[in-house]
Amino acid sequence: MNPKHLLVLKPSSLGDVVHTLPAVSALRAKFPAARITWMVSDEWAPLLGGNPDISDLLIFPRRDFRGALGPARFLRWRSSLPGKLSPDLILDFQGLLRTGLTAAAFRGTPVYGMSDAREGARFFQTQTVRVTPEMHAVERYLALAAAVGATLQGAPGFRLPEGTPPDAVLPTSSWVLLHPFSRGRGKSLSAEAVLAFCREAGMPVVIAGRSDVAFPSLPANALNLLNKTSLVELIWLLRRAAFVVSVDSGPMHLAAGVTDKVLGIHTWSDPCKVGPYRAGATVWKGREFFPALDPAASKAGKDLPDAQDAATIASRVRELLEV
Repeated sequence: MNPKHLLVLKPSSLGDVVHTLPAVSALRAKFPAARITWMVSDEWAPLLGGNPDISDLLIFPRRDFRGALGPARFLRWRSSLPGKLSPDLILDFQGLLRTGLTAAAFRGTPVYGMSDAREGARFFQTQTVRVTPEMHAVERYLALAAAVGATLQGAPGFRLPEGTPPDAVLPTSSWVLLHPFSRGRGKSLSAEAVLAFCREAGMPVVIAGRSDVAFPSLPANALNLLNKTSLVELIWLLRRAAFVVSVDSGPMHLAAGVTDKVLGIHTWSDPCKVGPYRAGATVWKGREFFPALDPAASKAGKDLPDAQDAATIASRVRELLEV
């Protein structure tokens, strides 16, 4: 197999795009002269800017496909694709109906996908790669790349942009970045837990991410940047924090992509499947601490951290920084 033009289908979400980066690096290493086009949702496109593994982007304008007329707009957009691209190999890392239909627009082009594809996406695959529920997302995507001969050599790497500094006055001494909120149900910290973490941190804390939670007052060591940073500004902050503490969310995976100074907070999700994929990272689950990817974490409880847990997590971060 020696494709000249590969089309990677992985429009979303934030964490999933990050998890796909090592697989695309393996594709680039195997096919150095190939054109690699990545279909990505417009909101996550900044993650791929300047990536040397990618030749160009196909923007998936997801917002345009909402509402009653969304399906018609999608089909019209889809029908325009063969006039813009001519891939000779398609890898569907998303495995949903929208990516299956997109792949089908290129009639006769081989489509590799995974066995856990949903919404009928498997019907559009010409080759199905077996993956198991126990595999971490990074490993599932690497298996798909390996099916076309692109086997990763060495530890997975995450080629993310350097980022840009936010318009904020940051602490002059070392600081911890806290990402306490997630759109996922039952994953976010409470406001009380955030305050307890900041009080116990013993160093400046930068709070980042997206949330409607309001803090009437914060400890003097806390800087509130909620809803005040772009995606590339968040990457810049993650690269420069002395340590990152994040609930299970896309920014947690961004952090694991750039540093091993990460502690991921998990409640009901399995850290061995969707936790930080980074040697040296730490996971909190069921009121216990584990090394990242430790199978024992999968069996831990599903507790949502309270204020006392948050204070304990802050103390653990201090210990890890001292080590």
